[in-house]
Amino acid sequence: MGGLLGGGIMVLISSIYINITGENGCCGNRFGMFLSIAFAAVGVAGALYSFIVAMLGLSSGPLCYAGGEWTTPFKQSNTSYLVDSSLWAKCAEPKNVVQFNAGLFLTLMATSGLQGLLCVVQMINGLAGCLFGACNENKEP
Repeated sequence: MGGLLGGGIMVLISSIYINITGENGCCGNRFGMFLSIAFAAVGVAGALYSFIVAMLGLSSGPLCYAGGEWTTPFKQSNTSYLVDSSLWAKCAEPKNVVQFNAGLFLTLMATSGLQGLLCVVQMINGLAGCLFGACNENKEP
């Protein structure tokens, strides 16, 4: 849910507005550029939320069938299950759930990091457009 809400919906809203602002030819007016800063900040918050949820999911490990019950066997472990692959045998079912869990959450962390970076760049772009104007009118000679 963190990836869908944080990295999906919150970043999608900001990207739609930023795209609409850029279609006006002169990047809208200064107020429009200021709003793009606000929407990009919402995108940064969504990306940060998605990153934190993925990091927590990666640190606690997968829910799997271990020791006769469904549990998260790596949650209270002193060593990192990501470093010591011999611990992965604790999870009997579903097969390869540890690799899937690590791949999923590492991918979510990378994508949310990229989304956050792009939204920060848009915030800087919006600030420059708001303060200095970003209109490049092409005048024919």
